[in-house]
Amino acid sequence: MIKIVEVKNKKQLKAFVEFPNKLYKGNKYYCPPMASDEINTFIPSKNPGYEFCESKQFLAYKDNKLVGRIAGIINYAHIERQNKKQIRFARFDAIDDIEVTKALFNAVKEYGKDKKMDEMIGPLGFFDTDREGMLIDGFDEKNLSITIYNAPYYQEHLKQLGFNKEVDWVEYQIKMPNEIDPRLIKIADHVKNRYGYKVVKFKNKNDLNSYAKKALNLVNEAFNELYAYVPLTEKMIDNYIRDYIPIVNKDYVIVVVDKNDQVIGFGLMVPSLAEACQKHNGHLFPFGWMSFLKALKSKKNKILEMYFVAVKPEYQSTGVNSIIMVESIKAATKNKVEIAETGPELELNEKVQNQWKGFDARQHRRRRSWIINLNDLD
Repeated sequence: MIKIVEVKNKKQLKAFVEFPNKLYKGNKYYCPPMASDEINTFIPSKNPGYEFCESKQFLAYKDNKLVGRIAGIINYAHIERQNKKQIRFARFDAIDDIEVTKALFNAVKEYGKDKKMDEMIGPLGFFDTDREGMLIDGFDEKNLSITIYNAPYYQEHLKQLGFNKEVDWVEYQIKMPNEIDPRLIKIADHVKNRYGYKVVKFKNKNDLNSYAKKALNLVNEAFNELYAYVPLTEKMIDNYIRDYIPIVNKDYVIVVVDKNDQVIGFGLMVPSLAEACQKHNGHLFPFGWMSFLKALKSKKNKILEMYFVAVKPEYQSTGVNSIIMVESIKAATKNKVEIAETGPELELNEKVQNQWKGFDARQHRRRRSWIINLNDLD
């Protein structure tokens, strides 16, 4: 018999966060997220996403054993923007048992119906920087610390339940070149000379901090039309600045400004945390913090995670991307990086994917957001 329990206390929330670590124990491709971040995601006082969202989390038990989990999220900002009454599912993980999957999704369905929702989509989080997209190809590739790993049977379960494809994202692995393509340098130099664009050079974290809010506000402009995007709020931006500026490597923060010192381009990369997350199951304490700091600072970390490249919409055809690419390669070469991994990119976003045509790149992972009418989910 399958029993569904709503998460109501700290012990249950911890079990919710730790479940995939147990499910994928020994899987060399599974990279857990930071446990503290996951816990805080579902604590309203810690997650500014609760300004415009509500959420419930559920655990599935079979024969008194924990066998699955799922969260339901109602993002009212997204509902207002899209005029669609959709409940999101997130953090779905389960053993290979369709009855367990069905019971978990029925729990989210009932939650959605109680809130007058019409459809279910996901996996999507509270906002676009949250973990999203079910892996449907690339199961023998280690996932990033910011993305989801799941087994192949997940997609088969959703198909059995009647879910259909909403959108796909693709990810690329890029080998860093030994030298920058002279043609790319020529384009970047031409753009800077013609329009007066320049790259901000950060001497210290205080310099970086002075541009951080402008850069994150630019992300809102650049990503505004992307699938399921909800703009970062001031509180969210302040939280990111507080939590991440102290640990970010300034070499990997690329800010481009126009002749009036207005931010028009922003690129962010982070040395890969995947190995550190695997080693400590995503736990910073008691000893994980040393591995995380080492991964962020060590010149021996040969892999970069490319979080995003954002360009102000009215500047997207003026070559700003070429400037960001040149500076990114310079930083990677300086630190002897060998591989860069992109985050999920919408499969129809050709502008982004065209960036990789001049590189030794391979599309190695694909993930999906699914959709179903709640009345069609049995």
